[in-house]
Amino acid sequence: MRVTLVERNGERRDGCSYGNTGMVVPSHFVPLAAPGMVALALKWMWNPASPFYVKPRLSLDLARWGLQFMRAANALHVRRAAPLLCRLHMESRALYEELAAQANDFHFEKRGVLVLCRTEHALEEEAALVEPARALGLSARVLDAREAAALEPELRMDVAGAVHVAEDCNVDPQRLMDWLQRRAAAAGVAFRWGSEVSGWRAGAGGRIRAAELKGGEPLEADEFVLCAGSWSPALARGLGLRLPMQAGKGYSLTLARPRRSPRACAVLAEARVAVSPMNGQLRFGGTMELAGLDETINPIRVRGIIAAVQRYYPEFGPQDFDGVQPWRGLRPCTPDGLPYVGRTARAPNLVVATGHAMMGVSLGPVTGKLVADLLDGVPGPAQLSPDRYL
Repeated sequence: MRVTLVERNGERRDGCSYGNTGMVVPSHFVPLAAPGMVALALKWMWNPASPFYVKPRLSLDLARWGLQFMRAANALHVRRAAPLLCRLHMESRALYEELAAQANDFHFEKRGVLVLCRTEHALEEEAALVEPARALGLSARVLDAREAAALEPELRMDVAGAVHVAEDCNVDPQRLMDWLQRRAAAAGVAFRWGSEVSGWRAGAGGRIRAAELKGGEPLEADEFVLCAGSWSPALARGLGLRLPMQAGKGYSLTLARPRRSPRACAVLAEARVAVSPMNGQLRFGGTMELAGLDETINPIRVRGIIAAVQRYYPEFGPQDFDGVQPWRGLRPCTPDGLPYVGRTARAPNLVVATGHAMMGVSLGPVTGKLVADLLDGVPGPAQLSPDRYL
């Protein structure tokens, strides 16, 4: 196939794929829509410094998304989704291993993850996921505070305990994206930088003939792949396709030369902050802010991450973050916590690949494989259908 990639920004980007924590997370087999998340979200949503915040605004799309999230947040949904998510993460992990065996320019590291808990209550909640994780084939175990400290002897932690999952890995996302771009260019991919798709030209049976480009000639093709992240729903709407989604703004802070650094990746359980050592740097990322397609940086959210780091790692202080420029990205969040990957009845030559929320880097390789299979006529998992909310 001759492939053209259309990107609304210039060649140097800083979107969601670039400043995240780069974690490959088989441990994240529970979808965002899970029992207890609605109560937790309601508790947090009005506090701008909390892990989850909804910016007050009148939005019918946000209200609908919230209702759909509530309907999906149940045990049955988790039981159905968990095996699929775990399998997809593990397939992505294997694909990363294959890519790294060719040239590990993106610093793929098999570090494992420590889910750090400051309270016994949080540790009990995380420990409840150990048996389901083992049933899915993951190496998971509960650690007390002393056992957790033994895995991180160079770093003092204020925790009640942790859950360790061996299969999690991480990459340097900026280097990964640069490497993939070079690989794609070498394979003959044409890049249209600074070109924004504004709509579609469709023919008989809804088949797309061309993508309309702002300020440019329409781009004709035989097949189209919609992978525009948080901007996908607006483009899908022009085809009569509803993709319920909210842009979940996340932030990260990267210490270029940290005084101390953990050996393994970590998740600060109560704070919902991820910790990722990468290529000599140390990145902290987290929070979920539903504020629409708003890419401004909210300093209250950033201070919340810094405060959380100090609670779990007492040796870190505000001075460690002096001069560090916060990064932000808009993560495309579906109501049920599963991405949209598949063909749609609205346009027979369109494949949708979006809605990965915080798992875009983790599920990126397997999504690419699924898209390639879909273009070759091989159907994808029915649970990921982009038509499931029609």
